[in-house]
Amino acid sequence: MVISRVLVARLDNAGDVLLSGPLVRAVADTADRVTFLAGPHGRAAAELLPGVDDVVEWCAPWIDPRPPAVTPAHLDELRAHIRAARPDTALIVTSFHQSPLPLALVLRECGVPWIGAICEDYPGSLLDLRHRVEGDPPEAERALSLARAAGFELPPGDDGRLAVRRPLPDVSGLVGEPGYVVVHPAASVPARQYPAEHNAEVVRLLAASGHRVVVTGGPSERELTARVAGDHGLDLAGRTDLHGLAAVLAGARVTVAPNTGPAHLAAAVGTPVVSLFAPVVPAARWAPYGVPLVVLGDQHAPCRDTRARTCPVPGHSCLGGVAPDDVVRAVEKLGGAA
Repeated sequence: MVISRVLVARLDNAGDVLLSGPLVRAVADTADRVTFLAGPHGRAAAELLPGVDDVVEWCAPWIDPRPPAVTPAHLDELRAHIRAARPDTALIVTSFHQSPLPLALVLRECGVPWIGAICEDYPGSLLDLRHRVEGDPPEAERALSLARAAGFELPPGDDGRLAVRRPLPDVSGLVGEPGYVVVHPAASVPARQYPAEHNAEVVRLLAASGHRVVVTGGPSERELTARVAGDHGLDLAGRTDLHGLAAVLAGARVTVAPNTGPAHLAAAVGTPVVSLFAPVVPAARWAPYGVPLVVLGDQHAPCRDTRARTCPVPGHSCLGGVAPDDVVRAVEKLGGAA
């Protein structure tokens, strides 16, 4: 089969999309055109991926945390995207707890001749490739294994790490010269966040040690970032888009962040990460990939593998027990000495 137009689908968050980057580059090395089907929380990240020619957005009712109603009009929107892209091949990238089959059904209905996905459930005639993954590899490697099973390989010289499009914008007017430490306090769900008062103490201690500290966040996170930055850090909440944030992270010696999209974005620009990782999902799969890394947090806490969005354990022990001094030592271990 001649492969010319490939649809890659990853319908959840920005970090998930960034972790599919090596798969995209493997596909792009062979395909004439790569269309990325993203959800509303992942579109901006998809636009940063090398190898993507165009991005279409659609909100999947079986994946999005605020799912839209399943209506003929909403499904017709998806069908229109697929028919406009005219793919001859589709790869559906999912997490272990998500099913590729609802999307595969619509793709098949729209006449896509070849569809591959990682799938444990019986797919009937919905998939041409039902790929299975043994063990518990990092999510980027898990996705890349799907591309390889479909016959796509990374080009020579590609190390398989995360990446974003270059060049990055000039953010020196916001942050000055490179060499600062970024602290990103927010996560998409509260169960994954380091306590705000601990983060504020981390910023104070880093500043007292001679570091310039930049605190990042989205427009809706300004109250949190202001509290964390205090009088010791530069608060950038809401002052960059995702491309600009990538540039801010690229200029950092180290990024301190919970399990959230900006941690993966830091990895994608090659910045070491202190990962304040709540074990509600496995760090083996979801910790920042391919960069120097220190993972902090009790990975055997009672919340382990629960996928909880709100901490089910009083006191948030998995991250609440991480002392700010430990975070500062981790920054220095990764090369962040002032």
